[in-house]
Amino acid sequence: MVDSFAAMTNSSPVYESLAMSVRRLIDATIRTEVDHDVIAAATAQIDAVTADLSTALMPGAFGERAVEDGQGIASGNVVVGARNPTAPPLIVNRENDGSVWTEFVLGAAYEGPSGHVHGGVSAMVLDHILGATAHQPGRPAYTGTLTVRYHRKTPLSRPLRARAWVERVEGVKTFAAGEIGDADGPMVSAHGVFIHPRK
Repeated sequence: MVDSFAAMTNSSPVYESLAMSVRRLIDATIRTEVDHDVIAAATAQIDAVTADLSTALMPGAFGERAVEDGQGIASGNVVVGARNPTAPPLIVNRENDGSVWTEFVLGAAYEGPSGHVHGGVSAMVLDHILGATAHQPGRPAYTGTLTVRYHRKTPLSRPLRARAWVERVEGVKTFAAGEIGDADGPMVSAHGVFIHPRK
């Protein structure tokens, strides 16, 4: 049985739709080859929309909101945040044995080497996925160390799968391992130590 972590990132559909539109805008901004006058007109429109959205901003970061509005604190997260247009966003699924997995595609916004995912983005995804093995509701775990190994280039715009599992637990420390790969095997793998802060 698979238990989705999606509930952790609950977000209002109207905000999710906005984030999805901005994700498409980011991709189009990177890849567009329209004439300069079209770009100038689009820039003016985007600036006007940004001004409208800026008339009522929450102070600080999303997860620091003082008012609870039914949205998960992870809605602004850079990896899984449904309201964060820079997030893919990933949906992390947990198996009964404590392992986790997610399937996703990374587009133009995540490019490092030409046509391939930036290594730092791969490390960020693995940091989150490995951390999810240690995270428990009401009992967060934080990264102590993360060691990443790059086996081969990770292509953009292709289906990818990340998975992670617990190797052992020692007190407040969870030792986890995982990888990003495809049918041909791992592209990036990692080992990490995740710590539950003492109360």
